[in-house]
Amino acid sequence: MPNYEEKNSYHVEISPQRALLELNVKEIWDYKDLILLFVKRTFVSQYKQTILGPAWAIIQPLLTTLVFTVVFGGIAGLPTDGIPSFLFYMSGTICWNYFSTNLTVTSTTFVSNAAIFGKVYFPRLVIPISTVITNLISFSIQLCMFLAFWIVYIINGYSIHPNGYVLLLPLLLIQMAMLSLGVGIIVSALTTKYRDLAMLVSFGVQLWMYATPVAYSSVLIPEKWIGLYMLNPMTPIIETFRYGFLGAGTIDFKYSLISWGVTLLVLFIGVVLFNKVEKTFMDTV
Repeated sequence: MPNYEEKNSYHVEISPQRALLELNVKEIWDYKDLILLFVKRTFVSQYKQTILGPAWAIIQPLLTTLVFTVVFGGIAGLPTDGIPSFLFYMSGTICWNYFSTNLTVTSTTFVSNAAIFGKVYFPRLVIPISTVITNLISFSIQLCMFLAFWIVYIINGYSIHPNGYVLLLPLLLIQMAMLSLGVGIIVSALTTKYRDLAMLVSFGVQLWMYATPVAYSSVLIPEKWIGLYMLNPMTPIIETFRYGFLGAGTIDFKYSLISWGVTLLVLFIGVVLFNKVEKTFMDTV
């Protein structure tokens, strides 16, 4: 027979927030089932009352690619490094969609989930992490679409030269997830007090896109500005993706390392702010 102490032992102890720099990875891992539950809930609810359902994950980047191809490739006549315009723009679009969607949704973590945060305890980072995983499903669908067109163009003899850098795709996805998570939770933490930031997120994401080689090639950037331009952490990511699948663009490991450094710094600042705001956000939201 178990004694009284064994019957009433506690397996989880909820205590005040620890140091700002502390990130309890084990605790987040213990809630992996909850993360998967949020992933399923978000993905299903996202397309629940739509006619086309998950097909929207294909339609949106496809229409964006067509617009870019007509406007930037056809009317403006911007160079695409000697590869088909359609593939050039689609490669940038699907990468940017994954990043920007993560950032936009994560930036409303505290405000959108205030009701559930106030009722039950779980690691708050579970929500933004589940967002990143949910959007990875959409990215996978879009990547399959891209690969289908990619194979068609290769079969038809277009000048496309895939290489071993395609193996870096998982690393690029991890970096995009970390960067968008970091920026998103920074904005989310600040939005609890400064609601104006929520109004600027969409506008800021659009400006960031035009500072990234999504709709144009980086060869258009003047040589004197290229160093500053490459400090944008998304630029080396998209350039590496294009170089691996299409054999076009440039790869400079110096800028890739800087991109990783910026990503880790942003994620670090995001975790610090998130831990700080987590203590008192219910009083301000």
